[in-house]
Amino acid sequence: MTTATISFVSPYERRVALVAEALRTNSALSEADARALAVHALSALDHIPEVVR
Repeated sequence: MTTATISFVSPYERRVALVAEALRTNSALSEADARALAVHALSALDHIPEVVR
């Protein structure tokens, strides 16, 4: 019998990965630097009221 491995990726982690990939594609940032910048960018965006976004 085989068992399937299911890995859960939160919506937040998907957003971080999406932003980090965009940063890496359009710059010379390393993966770690792009991820750190993505976390900061998403944190800043999350503090903007939804009505304004």
